[in-house]
Amino acid sequence: MSVDATAVARVVGIETTFRDLRGGAVQYLPQHIGILGQGATASAGYPLTPYRITSAPMAAQRYGFGSPIHLAALQLFPVTGGGVGTIPVTVYPLEDDDAGVAAVGSITPSGAAAGVATYWVRIAGILSAPFTTANGDTVATLCDKIVAAVNAVLEIPVVAADGSTDVDLTAKWKGASGNDVVVEVLDSTGLAPTTGLTFTVVQPATGAADPDVAPALAGLGSTWVTMLVNTLGPSNTAALGAINAVGEGRWGQLVRRPFVSFVGNTEAGVNTATTVTNARPTDRINVQLVAPGSPNLPVTVAAAQVREIAKVANNNPPTDYGSRQVRGILPGPDADQWDYAQRDQAVKSGSSTIEVKDGLINVSDVVTFYKPTGEVPPAYRHVVDVVKVMTIIYNLDLEFNRPVWDGAPLIPDGQPTVNPNARTPSSAKAAVCAILDSLGLEAIISDAATAKKNTFASINSQNPKRLDVQTTVQLSGNTNIISVDLFFGFFFGTPALAA
Repeated sequence: MSVDATAVARVVGIETTFRDLRGGAVQYLPQHIGILGQGATASAGYPLTPYRITSAPMAAQRYGFGSPIHLAALQLFPVTGGGVGTIPVTVYPLEDDDAGVAAVGSITPSGAAAGVATYWVRIAGILSAPFTTANGDTVATLCDKIVAAVNAVLEIPVVAADGSTDVDLTAKWKGASGNDVVVEVLDSTGLAPTTGLTFTVVQPATGAADPDVAPALAGLGSTWVTMLVNTLGPSNTAALGAINAVGEGRWGQLVRRPFVSFVGNTEAGVNTATTVTNARPTDRINVQLVAPGSPNLPVTVAAAQVREIAKVANNNPPTDYGSRQVRGILPGPDADQWDYAQRDQAVKSGSSTIEVKDGLINVSDVVTFYKPTGEVPPAYRHVVDVVKVMTIIYNLDLEFNRPVWDGAPLIPDGQPTVNPNARTPSSAKAAVCAILDSLGLEAIISDAATAKKNTFASINSQNPKRLDVQTTVQLSGNTNIISVDLFFGFFFGTPALAA
């Protein structure tokens, strides 16, 4: 009302107010990616408060080059393009544990250089600068060249140091997750050297005491982070448990900000890769993304796939993620890739899967750990279904958090009123049904008509200031399995007609 109802002096008042006239049109839940990870130990002192980033260099400058946070950011914002675009990315930084120990490995050259040859060190799937050997190179000379080649590439997750007879490689952060770094020495063919010089590699180990994730998770606050990248790796069950506990709380009716958290796994054997997922059958928060046999770090595997998953969830939430090409990850050897029976086993064990097509990793099934005994199908198995539910929550929240509902007069259906602010149970039912129609049009739910029949609203019998609303929806399915029966026979010709 532009002029107060008690005014008596002559006046003309015009109040301009925006009204949303979409009438229940569904809005997609904006995706928001969080990175839960460490910076480089050498960058100690970085703030532990949540920090929004829009590029990988931005992450590197604050948290250190080659740190888990930087490695995740490199996948979310690849220099080749095709990143997450306008999807927000927030870092929830972890601090090295006081008892943390960095993983340490080494490269020891030996033998005699037979002429000029070029080599690279590949560490966690990232190539060093090339180094060239020549006749007469001593072990000490070779060590100098390897150190220079490794340290020349800032995103490599280790620091190389000259040990005179070997090269020491120390992870740039402290904790057990550094033990997942894979070190290889390759020649110009892209293979390990087989003649002349020998490079003996001791894979990084000794990493211990990952940081506590609880302080960073507390920083989520009221921000709706929908997808979290867990950089600590699948073996850190304490972190998985803490993430699950916080994630369960985010499903609460007064919070309404659920998320899924993704961790990478590069184990080649399906039984080994699903050890942790099998042990957590009621976990609907954590998701394992795999790349069997890949030399990349688990954080890289997770972040690269989240990049593709988040874009689909953001732009077309009812669509599943199969066949999304994932650049930036090196697939493992063909012998390490899982066949259909193994992929089926993995999904039933709570692990996502991939397929390698034309040398590129393609997303296949994306599932949570959730698989309670006797629940067929598991309600929270597929991440796409969780995203659909999130989208429904988001739209109901948008509707009933509008000012027109907050404190409006509440009267029974059928009661006449001249008060434009008054609301009835049928008003609430109509609002929900409009949302259901739009959810059906967007293919987020199936059979909107039945959902509307199963929508009820009433004034609570014990509290006249409480409106109870209930609705039941059927989520749409996805064409993850296509079964075709093909029958064939032979053509025997047309019988000749009698003369």
